[in-house]
Amino acid sequence: MEDQSVTVATCRGGRSFAFEPAKTALLAIDMQKDFFDPRGGTAQLDGNCGGLPAAIPAVGRLTALARRLGCNVVHTREGFAPDLSDLPALRAGNDTVGRPGPLGRFLVRGEPGQDFVEELRPEPGELVIDKPGFGAFGLTDLDGRLKEMGVSHLILSGVTTQCCVHSTLREAVDLGYWCLTVADACAAVEPAWHEAALSLIASEDHLFGWVCDLADLEAAAA
Repeated sequence: MEDQSVTVATCRGGRSFAFEPAKTALLAIDMQKDFFDPRGGTAQLDGNCGGLPAAIPAVGRLTALARRLGCNVVHTREGFAPDLSDLPALRAGNDTVGRPGPLGRFLVRGEPGQDFVEELRPEPGELVIDKPGFGAFGLTDLDGRLKEMGVSHLILSGVTTQCCVHSTLREAVDLGYWCLTVADACAAVEPAWHEAALSLIASEDHLFGWVCDLADLEAAAA
């Protein structure tokens, strides 16, 4: 493993993002079968997975890079208790969580669809955060675990860009983390939602941090 600062000189807007791998965590957000598998909840509800599957190989490359550099790797997984006791009334009113399908009940912990896709299973020792909501910090111990690791910088990837990725990013910024979103290692069902979320990150002089492409990060770490 390399142990050195890495500078991304080609972030969007001509910005640079410098980080120390030991103080950095990659968040691979919600790379679950329910979002990617044609038998999963998203495809059953929407008819297809839209642009989501494009994130799988990119997150795979990014995760391999983070491991090589010596970054902490964290996997989040959205899901609710089998009895749905932690499902907010607002979400329950949408009548999506818990809906039965070929991979079990949608976004219910322990069901086959709630598990990670085979290509992106956590390696031994990597942190897994089960989150009962969109953001990875709400109602979880993620902030405390990252602080225990000495993490100050986050690299965000996963799905969906406009929802769980952006919710996690907003929480992280409020908690004081330096955040880099890897644009093509994120995805949404609709490409327009993905692009809108990236635009919001850069709004008001990059209010929500930095955005780069995976190739830029790979080049900077070469």
